Amino acid sequence: MRVRVDPLVCEANAVCVGLAPEVFDLNDEDELEILKPDVPEGEQDRVRHAVRSCPKAALTLEE
Repeated sequence: MRVRVDPLVCEANAVCVGLAPEVFDLNDEDELEILKPDVPEGEQDRVRHAVRSCPKAALTLEE
């Protein structure tokens, strides 16, 4: 599974960071960084939930 962000859509609301901090983080410029674009198996359910919860639908998954 791979997760991606569309930086033109993302508003850095940090919902994903709160749900899966092992995979998502905000940098010093308040831009979303994906720490683990290739999501480890043990974190996939949390990342799916984070993607579904994004208020701007800026995240996508490739399974």
